[in-house]
Amino acid sequence: MTLSSETRVLVVGAGIMGAGIAQVAAQAGHRVALFDLREGAAAAARDKLGQTLDGLAAKGKLTPATVQATLGRIEAIGALDDAKGCGLVVEAIVENLDAKRALFQQLEGLLGTEAILATNTSSISVTAIANGLQRPERLVGMHFFNPVPLMKLVEVVSGLRTDAAVAAAIFELSKAWGKVPVHAKSTPGFIVNRIARPYYAETLALLQEQAAAPEVLDACLRAAGFRMGPCELMDLIGHDTNFAVTNSVYAANFFDKRYVPSLVQQEMVDGGLMGRKSGRGFYVYPAGAPALAPVDLPPLPTGVQPVVHGLGPLADTLAARLPMPHTRQPDSGWIGLEVGGAQLRLTDGQTAGEIAAGEGLVDVAVFDRLPGTAWSGALALAFADVASDAWRAEAPAWLALLGVEPRTVADTPGLVVARTLAMLVNEAADAVHQGVCSPDGADAAMKLGVNYPAGPFEWLAGWSARGVLGILAALDDTYRGERYRASPWLLRRAQRDTLTGA
Repeated sequence: MTLSSETRVLVVGAGIMGAGIAQVAAQAGHRVALFDLREGAAAAARDKLGQTLDGLAAKGKLTPATVQATLGRIEAIGALDDAKGCGLVVEAIVENLDAKRALFQQLEGLLGTEAILATNTSSISVTAIANGLQRPERLVGMHFFNPVPLMKLVEVVSGLRTDAAVAAAIFELSKAWGKVPVHAKSTPGFIVNRIARPYYAETLALLQEQAAAPEVLDACLRAAGFRMGPCELMDLIGHDTNFAVTNSVYAANFFDKRYVPSLVQQEMVDGGLMGRKSGRGFYVYPAGAPALAPVDLPPLPTGVQPVVHGLGPLADTLAARLPMPHTRQPDSGWIGLEVGGAQLRLTDGQTAGEIAAGEGLVDVAVFDRLPGTAWSGALALAFADVASDAWRAEAPAWLALLGVEPRTVADTPGLVVARTLAMLVNEAADAVHQGVCSPDGADAAMKLGVNYPAGPFEWLAGWSARGVLGILAALDDTYRGERYRASPWLLRRAQRDTLTGA
């Protein structure tokens, strides 16, 4: 089963998504029929698209000939009967199961038996949409991301009865349209909306326990490579929308505690604090997130010789950045600095207080993980309750000496970045364990669908399964319940690594 540029495409729904899909198909050489139940909506969408393309031509990004050819391939039709002969339909109507089912059942009687039926749903089960069709095997998910002409990712979603040849045809067509397709199984949230939940959820959990201000959490995660912090991203998306997606994934997973919504966000929605569109969310707009105040750092003590503990790239980076004589202690079992008996440790999930109590220490601080070895930007730091005032002042100065901007947060397990990355990796591992996607598919989906700086399995490759499990275990020990349970895939990876010495 193949689809070529000769295949006529029907796009149902002339909103932002539908118009974008029509544009991409037409630019790839297809004749496109654009339909919308709202009278005149399809024609208006075509006219608006013409203005957009003319603007791109004025900037030299398209030629006038390309604009004319693209618009010439798009026909706004007033009735679905005018779509007879189309070999592919892509539906982009309201996210309502009954409406989608009714549409596809109507289309089955209009289109040929070989026509492929594709839904752009972002949250509804493809299996459920296909229920009631005479040939449910020809229905597949073709989930684009907004804005369609710019976003490369397409999730090709197979329901229980989707023919593998149909999914393969849509996969190849997506590549012909200049997209990067990934196969996904029809489960709640598919790939992106499922794996992305912890990026919001862990920050919301930290806010609920007053671990840090929103601007500090955002700065820490931007330093880890994310284009936007979770708070500013939720403000951009809209808290009503983000909260609704979280509730949908939570309910669709039979109220699995891993996806439980946040009381913090519910309160914001109840209060009308939707983010940018309401003028206020975590931040007030148009000003946005406030700048972080400079940290007042004391001069470092003289005549001390730090000890760099641990092995690996990060320990090497710490040693390389110290401008004074120092020694190495590679077999200590933790990574960080020791200065005159005081310890500054990379988080392994334990809180500073737990380390202090367990090892009979007083001056202990833990600092957050940053992926890779390019240290810069905000970095979370936490102290044991018993730490002295002198160490609370001195420890940030040592981190600043190493090139980061220390930001003191509450002494919580996994701090900010390590906790978030561990949960993203764990969620991706569970998606692979359940056959939702492949590791490569998960990486591609998260980088292209939500602009993550790396994929979850790329983070894992630069960390270790044991390291991720350590963070999850510490979180579970503190909070209990199901939220931080480890994926069986991740447990097996750790076992394999132990046996192979990885």
